[in-house]
Amino acid sequence: QVQLVESGGGSVEAGGSLRLSCAVSRRLYKLFVMGWYRQAPGKQRELVANMTWLEDTQYADFVNGRFTISRDRANNAHYLQMTDLKPEDTAIYYCQLEGLQTVLSSRTEYWGPGIQVTVSS
Repeated sequence: QVQLVESGGGSVEAGGSLRLSCAVSRRLYKLFVMGWYRQAPGKQRELVANMTWLEDTQYADFVNGRFTISRDRANNAHYLQMTDLKPEDTAIYYCQLEGLQTVLSSRTEYWGPGIQVTVSS
């Protein structure tokens, strides 16, 4: 069973920074993409950033150069460095993986439980 756990969330003032971490309980046989999503109250979950197994990255327009997604292959983790945070960045942030758990598995998405990020003005 693959489990993801986020850490590093919390409360900051506008203009501050946070680094979210996603720890993964086991390596996938094949990783296709890893990412970060967020969901604000009353809104749908939306993509923040993702990275393919080739380390190509994609960011939502609202990121506007403020966030950076990265991975640590040795520690089987990925991160979201967030700078210049704004009140509208307040949301629950979720880490995500998509891949094959074993050579016989189907392509599957895995999600962490989410972590709160609150940005005050």
